[in-house]
Parts: sequence; structure tokens; C-alpha cells
Amino acid sequence: IPIIAITGTNGKTTTTRLTAHIMKSAGRKVGFTTSDGVYINNQMMMKGDCTGPISAQFVLKDPTIDFAVLECARGGILKSGLAFQNCDVSIVTNVAADHMGLGGINTIEQMAKLKAVVPETTRKDGYAILNADDDLTFSMARGLECNVALFSMDENNPRIKAHCEDGGIATVYENGYISLLKGTWKIRIIPAREVPLTYEAKAVHNIANCLPAVLAAYIFKDVSIAEIKQALKTFVPGDALTPGRLNFFPFKDFTFLADFAHNPHGLKLLGDFVSKLDYPHKVGVISGTGDRRDEDIRELGALSAGFFDEIIIRCDKNLRGRTAEEIIGLLLEGIHSVNAELPTMTIPNEDQALEYIYNNHKPGSLYTIMCDVVAGAIDKIKQLKQREESGS
Repeated sequence: IPIIAITGTNGKTTTTRLTAHIMKSAGRKVGFTTSDGVYINNQMMMKGDCTGPISAQFVLKDPTIDFAVLECARGGILKSGLAFQNCDVSIVTNVAADHMGLGGINTIEQMAKLKAVVPETTRKDGYAILNADDDLTFSMARGLECNVALFSMDENNPRIKAHCEDGGIATVYENGYISLLKGTWKIRIIPAREVPLTYEAKAVHNIANCLPAVLAAYIFKDVSIAEIKQALKTFVPGDALTPGRLNFFPFKDFTFLADFAHNPHGLKLLGDFVSKLDYPHKVGVISGTGDRRDEDIRELGALSAGFFDEIIIRCDKNLRGRTAEEIIGLLLEGIHSVNAELPTMTIPNEDQALEYIYNNHKPGSLYTIMCDVVAGAIDKIKQLKQREESGS
């Protein structure tokens, strides 16, 4: 079974789902694993965080599939390694500071070394697809025995230019297009605005997620440019295809936006997207993850203060070794370091926060909730929507 293995700090799940969708659209019977569950031919077979080797083995043993797309996260690699000796294509989306101080990983360089395990397993005749805009990811190319392909949000990135001059292949975002570069050739695949996942090219991080997915599909020679283009057009984001990733829920006079941003890098990407949206009032519903470093939790507060007009702090179900007061205190320190006057309130948990917003919302506002348990938050929002529609 051909295997595409995907790792990185942010963007793994969206890239995995999009890659699987492209391969399915090209006629493959695809099994894939994500942080939401295991899917065989688009049917969810296991629910929960399924980014470890046991979930991957479940896919690889299934007799009904002929292609596997596997999300490989830090925790699974550290505890149990990978479920395969070699993959055909590997993707590393980026490396950012997250999960620092856990499992003996204390620096971002150590994290990059851990993530590099995935491209190191790529078959000699396969391809490692690396982010040329990220120094730590790009440096993984050193010592690899497989082919290397690159992607970048900048066509003029010197690394991309040198790579293509040497006959290499790459995907880039240029002049509004998602484009494929091969040596001196350029193939414009589709304007980013026409890809639903990019929300009219406002979600820049999702343009970045499209680039390695397109490149991975192109590497399999039986997938045509036309099939890739059609797949990009038909991958419509929402709580079904991309749960917890920029999920909009419009109510009569306000809107929920649910997203799984849970580290500073992810929150910055989310904030950049929210800043481009035309709402008169933007409220962030944030929390800190207990097993992260003090400075990481403070940074979440500081970043939120820069993006939102008002903040609601709520706590995760699993506090991961800290008290709620400790997490709230660190978030407030971060918020106050940017804007001590920012309206801020604390609500104990996610359900209560959503309930409070429903009953006390400001008309026209956007409420961006950084989900703890994605499925639980989406279910609660849908309950509130039903309540609104029934008038109860």
C-alpha cells in the first residue's frame, strides 16, 4: 500500500484530510488517520486522537484500501515509533514551539530532530516534501537518502529558486495562484480564491496547507493536474470534513467560529485570519493547556489581547497538572502585558462559556472559540442552534 506520512507542528490534520481527499477523488480507496479519528473510505472507524502507530496499523491492515495517508504526531513517535518501515512520500508542514518540556523534548531543535524521523523513513525512490519557509524543516533535507521536494508561500524564496534550477519540483503561492514548479516550468493549478479551504484566500495558513498536499498527489504520476484541481474545488471546509478547523456557525445576529488553535503559532495564524474578517466586534474564548510552559500560556494571552476586542477565559476539562487558577493567572498576565484595560471575564468550562455567549451576545459579533474537545464544542454549538431555530 503506498503511504503518505505527514508530520509537523500545525496544519497536519488539514493537510492529511486534503491529501486523502485528492487521492480519493483520483480513484484511490483511501484509509487515513488524524487527530480526530481513523477513516476508511471516508467512514469513521475510530474516534479520538488517532495519530499514533496503533491507528496507522489499523489502516494498513484493512483489506479494502489501496492507499494510506497517515498523520504522525509527536506523542506517538516518542512512545511507540512509527507503524511502518518506509513511506513513499513524507510531508513536514513546519516546526514551532509546542509540547516543550514533555517527553524529554526541551528545545525546538530537539523537536525538529524528532519530527525528522518521518522524512528519514522515506524510500530512496520516494520524496520528502519540506517547507522551504521554515529553517528547521528545510534543514531536514541534509542527510536524506530520498528525493526532496519543497513548498513555499514565496515564489522568490532563494531555496526554491536554487532547488528548481537544479531540476527539482516545488509548489508555491504566486500571484494569487497555487502553482507547481518543475525545473524551469511553471504550471498554475488554480487561483487560491477558488479553493473553498482558503476562504477566498483570507486563510493564508490553509493556502500553505494546500501546497504539500498538491505536491504529494502530483508525485504519484497517475494523478492528473485536472484531478488535483477538481479535488481542491470540492474539498469544502466545515464541521464534517474539517472539524475544529475554522468552522463557522452563523446564528441570527452573531456568529461562532470554532478552531483547535492550541499553541502560540496556531493562535497567531487564527488571529491573522480573524483580523481580515468584517465583524464590528470580535470576542476570543481562550484557554491555556496545563502541561505547557508558563511562557507558552502567557504568550497565548498576549496574542489574544492583540487580536480580540474582548476575551472570555475558560478552562479545559483536563487541566494536565495545574490548577485552574494558575492557568487563568498566567493568561491574565499575558493579556495585561498588552492591554490592561481589555474587557476580560472568566467562565469555568466550555459548555458554560457557549451558553453564556448564546444568552448574552452582542449583535453582529464574531465569537472565536479555541476548542478543547472539538466534538463536544461542535455538539454544544449545534444544540444552541437547534434551540434558536425552535425558539425555546
